[in-house]
Amino acid sequence: MAAALGGSVQGNPDETVTSFAKIEHGKKGQLCFLANMKYEHYLYTSKASIMLVAEDFRPRQALPEGLTLVRTPNPYDALAQLLAYVKNKKKQFRRHRGRCRIAFSASLGSRVWVGDYVTIGAKTRIGAQTRICDNVTIGENVRIGNDCIIYPGAVIFADTVIGDRCILHAGCVIGDDGFGNVRQEDGSWKKIEHLGNVVIGNDVEIGSNATIDKAPMESTIIGNGARIDNLCVVAHNAKIGEHVAMAALCGIAGSTEIGDRCILAGQVGVAGHLKVAPDTTLCAQTGVIGDIRKSGYYFGSPALPHRTFLKAYAKFKQSGLE
Repeated sequence: MAAALGGSVQGNPDETVTSFAKIEHGKKGQLCFLANMKYEHYLYTSKASIMLVAEDFRPRQALPEGLTLVRTPNPYDALAQLLAYVKNKKKQFRRHRGRCRIAFSASLGSRVWVGDYVTIGAKTRIGAQTRICDNVTIGENVRIGNDCIIYPGAVIFADTVIGDRCILHAGCVIGDDGFGNVRQEDGSWKKIEHLGNVVIGNDVEIGSNATIDKAPMESTIIGNGARIDNLCVVAHNAKIGEHVAMAALCGIAGSTEIGDRCILAGQVGVAGHLKVAPDTTLCAQTGVIGDIRKSGYYFGSPALPHRTFLKAYAKFKQSGLE
């Protein structure tokens, strides 16, 4: 284990474990990790067999008898590697059972796993070792890459393109019509038809019940490595950059571009046809109504640079109007 993680062993090099646990719950035969030092006190009473710690960690008290440390450059990253290894070991593959509906013209790669009551449309192509769980609906002419996981109840509409190693969680909807309507003279609404698609890069994870709308023309784009949490909405023609992280309940309006490596905390809202500079962090419940051209931390609604917001809030409190 230590060799695979690029680490070293302090203690019994022949120690074995069979499961994982949080540091406060560790028992004999389990592996725990210490990445946040506010949990250090649990280390000295832990009954776990192996503890992942940082290379430069120095205990301030005597370690429990029999505890083996595995020192790694980044214990949290090391844990992620181990969890992924165990999950991949548990993967099972089957072609499909009779309780699914796969079009004759669809193409499934080697070792694709198809659950019950799955529908796969005509001319759709699914890459090798991808797992399609129960009750998933995949439309026509969809492209899904290798080593993806599509969890139960997800819906992927026609012409969607999904890269390799993507994870779509339960109930997410990819490629449905965007919210496009034209107001008529009598006050009624006329629907704008959407003929575009959604293009998702490699190594993207999309949370449960999130929705990514297709474009009226061209594509809604999700960049490589993006992380989109549960219950987020990305509207038509939006472009989400590479390695963007978007927490729960965020809403991105149509034709907006979020730059690479941005972080959007919970309940952030971004109005339509805007641009947010790369490496920008939007704190929780920030409302963006204009372009953000300079990277940094922003807070409030409308969004202000974080320090400016704090100064303004201090003045607000002093005014006695809170």
